Amino acid sequence: MPSVAPSRSPGTATGTGATGRTVWTVVLCWVTVLLEGYDLVVLGAIIPTLLKTRHLGMTAGDATTVATLSLAGVAVGAMLVGPLADRLGRRLLLIASVVLFSVFTLLVPLAGSVTVFALLRFAAGVGLGACMPVSLTLTAERLPADRRARAGTLVMTGYHTGAVITSLLALQLAGHWQVLFYVLGAAGLVTAAVQWFRLPESEAFVRAGHPAGAVRVPFTELLKPAYLRAGLGIWAASFMGLLLVYGLNTWLPKLMNDAGYPVPTAVTQLLVLNAGGVAGLVLGGFVADRRGIKRTTAAWFAVSAALLACLGIRMHSDLLLDSVVFLTGVFVFSAQVLVYAYVTGFYPPSVRGTALGSASGIGRIGSLVGPTVTGALVSAGIGHPWGFVFFAAVAALAVLAVLTLPRL
Repeated sequence: MPSVAPSRSPGTATGTGATGRTVWTVVLCWVTVLLEGYDLVVLGAIIPTLLKTRHLGMTAGDATTVATLSLAGVAVGAMLVGPLADRLGRRLLLIASVVLFSVFTLLVPLAGSVTVFALLRFAAGVGLGACMPVSLTLTAERLPADRRARAGTLVMTGYHTGAVITSLLALQLAGHWQVLFYVLGAAGLVTAAVQWFRLPESEAFVRAGHPAGAVRVPFTELLKPAYLRAGLGIWAASFMGLLLVYGLNTWLPKLMNDAGYPVPTAVTQLLVLNAGGVAGLVLGGFVADRRGIKRTTAAWFAVSAALLACLGIRMHSDLLLDSVVFLTGVFVFSAQVLVYAYVTGFYPPSVRGTALGSASGIGRIGSLVGPTVTGALVSAGIGHPWGFVFFAAVAALAVLAVLTLPRL
């Protein structure tokens, strides 16, 4: 693959100005994150069909294994990409990750056994896990420092947009689930092709004087005294934040149903939650850029804890319930993204990719723990209210983690 020359980027080669390069960066990173949002929902959308048709003899236990390996692959990819992005450059790593994810996604419908199906999902997850950290890094380094929080939250709206697209397609293609993977894989390859020609390298990476292949940034760099305090707080906050995101997205309808709400109302709350997430991502970025990322992140997690505790109380007004769930989405989802914004603001370009990759990778462990613990509470018959009590406690711990962070 071609190296990244310090004196130019693909954007300058095509004669576009700084504004054009910024637009291409934001749009292509937004689309990349959209692909991850699409993938987040696609497996859950088809599992009922896979089990009903006994595809490859799949059982509920097999489906759980496939889902777990998918998330594990994402965690591995997120952890691996950071040092590579700081060594080889953001642009090449993002394109390679999108291609890897897309190719294995296209192969999933062709799997001849549950084992192969699961391994393909794991491999696709490795590529996918690298996409979000690099996309956030590229976007943050393209925009001025006083707009980095907005940059991260804007790009992350693609995540929920992708989830909505998958839900709509799944309703139309219930009997042809393979098409969902073909659409995702093909969209990924098209995105990678456009990125090759239009996505510029991060100017911050180029200015740092690190041509591709010249520098290796190990994870241990983050354990040095200058970074250790921030690293511990970031990893804890990211773990808590993704635990909440995945725990709520996985179990909210069931928790609501256990609370006595009818099934249609319970399912609708998932849409209300994610609608709040989109609104919160826009709002959170603007507030953080004006009031400070650390202060806003701590406040967002604190409000999340209060709202989650409120959901443990049975509400007899649909309007009140919708309002609380919507506000929960506003604060929970944007709080997690603001943690990433803090990373891009705190670390210098030489280690920024490694730092963001580690935050995402360790946070992905939370994405496994959240659904697991909540599922155990549901199985024990105490999902409501203790599921929401658990979530509220996690949000409170996230507040403490953010408060330990150094001021930017």
